[in-house]
Amino acid sequence: MTDDPKTLVSTDWLAAHLRDPDLRILDASWYLPDAGRDAKAEYAAAHIPGARFFDIDEISDQRSALPHMAPPTEKFMSRMRAMGVGDGHQVVIYDGAGLFSAARVWWTFRLMGKTDVAVLDGGFPKWRAEGREIEDLPPVVKDRHMTVSRQNHLVKDVTQVAHSSKLREAEILDARSAARFTGEAPEPRPGLRAGHIPGSKNVPFNTLLNPDGTMKSIPDLRATFAAAGVDLAKPAITTCGSGVTAAVLSLALERIGHRNHSLYDGSWAEWGMYDDLPVEKG
Repeated sequence: MTDDPKTLVSTDWLAAHLRDPDLRILDASWYLPDAGRDAKAEYAAAHIPGARFFDIDEISDQRSALPHMAPPTEKFMSRMRAMGVGDGHQVVIYDGAGLFSAARVWWTFRLMGKTDVAVLDGGFPKWRAEGREIEDLPPVVKDRHMTVSRQNHLVKDVTQVAHSSKLREAEILDARSAARFTGEAPEPRPGLRAGHIPGSKNVPFNTLLNPDGTMKSIPDLRATFAAAGVDLAKPAITTCGSGVTAAVLSLALERIGHRNHSLYDGSWAEWGMYDDLPVEKG
């Protein structure tokens, strides 16, 4: 793979830069409730040296009833300052699943106008499998100032998505599994209807990954989008269950040079809740 400190870096790249003074590593592990895993406890037991834990549920807009919506800029800045992450830092984000929730935090940084941020390809499973250095001590943190410039074009709300769905202005790409997309499988969150946003296309996030949890090559990513019937000449809106795996699609789009993409933050947790929004099945 080609290392790109603005999208995706390899375990070799991270190992070579591990002691760089301006590198900041974030463990952004997050799991669905039915996974039976405790991300914080796993971080405390073992993490990449120097990594700080980024809590997706806590560093969010808790005024919203929807799960882990993007945080207000002030909250993001204050949490990052307290974690010693700020201006001039190269940030690398990983998770304990391979390539799952780390992309959500990559997208959050992009939303805040920070571009020197990459996801670790293959994540913690690959790092550990290669026998690389780990530790169980929390890092020593010094406050660092962070300037934020929110990029509102990178996020869409329900009204904007409904408009795009109706006018077919953008490709709406759904990262959920095929069975959830068609409405055959029930949603893991109670009270949500089954199905998908009318006109959306299904690109399950794991179809963009290799069997070892790393992201496919750029030509293979293009082929995967093409196989799902995606017109890459159009703007793209990514969506999923609650805005986490949608970001894997956003990362893949950025990798292939598709710059006109945004993420529907409410995702199915919001769309599936409202009876007045249309739903397609099959």
